[in-house]
Amino acid sequence: MLVVKDTVAGAEWYQRVLDATLHNDPGPGDSAILDVLGHWLLLVVAGEPDEGKPTVTLAPPTDADRPSAQLVFRVDDCTALRQLLSARGADFLAPPHVRDGETRAFFRDPDGHLLEISELT
Repeated sequence: MLVVKDTVAGAEWYQRVLDATLHNDPGPGDSAILDVLGHWLLLVVAGEPDEGKPTVTLAPPTDADRPSAQLVFRVDDCTALRQLLSARGADFLAPPHVRDGETRAFFRDPDGHLLEISELT
C-alpha cells in the first residue's frame, strides 16, 4: 500500500509506466487496486487515525530524498527495462550501477515513492 495525493493520477502513472493492471475504477479519493508485475499494490489517499490505528495518520512522502521504504522489482535485464521505463515516463535518478552482484537502477513515482529495478549479475 502506498499513500498518494491522487489515486486516479497515481493509477494512471503505474499503468502507463509499469504496465500495471487496474482492478477497479477509482474516483477522486477512492483507493486504486493494481497488479504490478504480479503483485498487488493498493494506492490510497491520506487519512486520519481511526479505531484500528488510533495514533497513525497516513500521508504521502513529504521529502522524496528521505524515503522510509522502497519497492524493489527483480528483473531479467535492468538496462533494457530502464530504457523501456524511461520511454514510458519514468525519471531515473542515475544510470544503472553494479553493486554486490546486482545491477540496480532507481526511480520515483509522481508522489516521491522510491522504486528500484534490480538484476542479479
